[in-house]
Amino acid sequence: MPTIQKIHHVAYRCKDARQTVLWYEKYLNMKFVLAIAEDKVPSTGAPDPYMHVFLDAGGGNILAFFELPTCPEMGRDPSTPAWTQHLALQVASVDELLTTKARLQADGIDVVGPTDHTIFKSIYFFDPSGHRLELAANTGTARMSERLDAVKWAMLDEWAVTKKAPQHARWMHDGSSQTESVAGPVGNAAAAP
Repeated sequence: MPTIQKIHHVAYRCKDARQTVLWYEKYLNMKFVLAIAEDKVPSTGAPDPYMHVFLDAGGGNILAFFELPTCPEMGRDPSTPAWTQHLALQVASVDELLTTKARLQADGIDVVGPTDHTIFKSIYFFDPSGHRLELAANTGTARMSERLDAVKWAMLDEWAVTKKAPQHARWMHDGSSQTESVAGPVGNAAAAP
């Protein structure tokens, strides 16, 4: 059984590799670290020319894109809502989140948020290829993490049976997280507000 050390890279398709590199450098301060181009796919041998670009997403994480000029125009799964599939990237603070939002909006890029998820705040926007991106700044406490950790399996098990949102962590959405007590109960689904 392998021991996963980290994500080596995550790869998406893009409409234009050069435009993608420049956009991610400009708006997300990601450094362009590698380009690989082939006329055949190494893993399958398929005659499918591509440009594969790699960007530094911080912390040893790499975000990569393929431009595939001989393939049909890229699309997305029409059965999946546009908000579902996205790449969430962490930033250092809510201030950095707001500064990035202002820079994106100044160039005419639509931004949703900040959205308060209790344990982090996020903004959402799309890159030039139509990929939904989320920038998130952590705002949760150690106590919140403990409470969520204590109910994760109960929530997953209930969801597997009912396919309805379990209420074990309702405090994240009903406003009671603002008055959370450090000494409050941990984990008991019935005790969590």
